[in-house]
Amino acid sequence: MKIQRLLLDELQKNLIRGKVLVLYGPRQAGKTTLAKDLIATTSLRSKFVNADELLYREALSSQNLKTLNEVLGDAELLVIDEAQRVPEIGLNLKILIDNNPNVTILATGSASFDLANKINEPLTGRKLTFTLYPLSYAELSKTLGILETRNQLEQWLVWGGYPVIATTSDLSLRERLLGELVGSYLYRDILELGEIRRSEKIVDLLRLLAYQIGQEVSMAELATNLGLSRDTVERYLDLLEKVFVIFRVGGFSRNLRKEVTKNSRYYFFDNGVRNSLIQNLNPISVRNDTGQLWENYLMVERRKSNQFAERSVNAYFWRTYDQKEIDYIEEHAGQLNAYEFKWGDGEIKSATRKLFEETYPDAKMQVVNRENFEGFVM
Repeated sequence: MKIQRLLLDELQKNLIRGKVLVLYGPRQAGKTTLAKDLIATTSLRSKFVNADELLYREALSSQNLKTLNEVLGDAELLVIDEAQRVPEIGLNLKILIDNNPNVTILATGSASFDLANKINEPLTGRKLTFTLYPLSYAELSKTLGILETRNQLEQWLVWGGYPVIATTSDLSLRERLLGELVGSYLYRDILELGEIRRSEKIVDLLRLLAYQIGQEVSMAELATNLGLSRDTVERYLDLLEKVFVIFRVGGFSRNLRKEVTKNSRYYFFDNGVRNSLIQNLNPISVRNDTGQLWENYLMVERRKSNQFAERSVNAYFWRTYDQKEIDYIEEHAGQLNAYEFKWGDGEIKSATRKLFEETYPDAKMQVVNRENFEGFVM
């Protein structure tokens, strides 16, 4: 079963001559497949090269126009997979695109921090950036149908949305594949590009975060538990964000001195990765962390939804020192929207609602539960 990716339409619409499309995303999210699907659906003469291959890596790093043009050939669309492997990739793409203004280039890379550092400055004004995440609820619904996708909601909460995991029905095979993904692919970019020698500390850090979904994370506490300096922990967290394992959400504050803003909350880009790290792939019916899974799932699905809708937002949580809190605050076009996530029945606590409404009278508030979540994530 192949899941159609919604980002394909966006890439097709942006095949603009003289532009470089940069496609980021975690390993195994489907970037290579998406790039090949783009080639299969365009009328442009296309060429696909893999920068993992030494022949292309050396040619693409040459800064020699004749050599670069030999890679391009007569293609109107050049796809460079694993572009972060190429030294000074941004400068070389600039040479190519400046001398071939009728060409479009798609460069894919999993290590966003490395690719971004090499691409941003040389390609200023010449590039468009996209991110491919693991499969979204909206993409699954488009392929499987809304009824079947809704029926399998608990599967997505436990196993996540990496394509190879979501499309494997055998449970034991699925568990092995997920373990392989987490053990082999997840840390490769960090270990190769972040020059980190103690990979076990990365795993320990992620496990600590996995148990703290929906809670503020203390850098000092993490450093103490891991036996690392605070600066090292912050560096590890930054690297983990840049390779699409986790993302950070800060506290929202505008009016009250008692609003918490010092610490952040961290979420995983994929529930399956989180569950594999803590070795708990049990079904929802026998878990005691369903609320955390639901919150993490909704946070990342909303992030995907915002990208598909081309909706630029500021995202926060809200909490006061006297323990009034709201899971998710979204600021868009001057409008504040507050969301509380509930797996079961429940409403926003009256004291919390009252204080938030008094403090931010123009904000809208909503509970997101199993009955209405599709409007939030699609």
